[in-house]
Amino acid sequence: MRVNALDHVNIITDRLDETAEFYRSLLGLERRDAPAPLTPRNAQWMYDDAGRAIIHINSEDCPRAFDRTVRPGDLTGAIHHVALNCAGYDEMIARIEARGMAYQVNTVAAIGLRQIFTADPNNVLLELNFFGD
Repeated sequence: MRVNALDHVNIITDRLDETAEFYRSLLGLERRDAPAPLTPRNAQWMYDDAGRAIIHINSEDCPRAFDRTVRPGDLTGAIHHVALNCAGYDEMIARIEARGMAYQVNTVAAIGLRQIFTADPNNVLLELNFFGD
């Protein structure tokens, strides 16, 4: 048995369209309707360039296979951040600044890593990692 990779992150929101547009416009992810029985009104999946649905965005009333209490808003529970491996550091800084978004940068020189921290419309903290970029 082994874990191959993190498959996706699921975000519950009361701002489905705004959240999907954020990930499309800022990160360049492709927005697609989730598969049935989900509908475009209650679920959007965001795909990376390799065709992986890495971010699932669901409305509050979206049906779930494993249901538990969730609330959209400023609290993201025990998850501190979601890290994404990215390319194009300077372009990302320009996109964030053009939107007037708050962000913080960090460098981990020992491993050639530059990081940008910023939040999505639901206050999910994103760690955007740029190795050798």
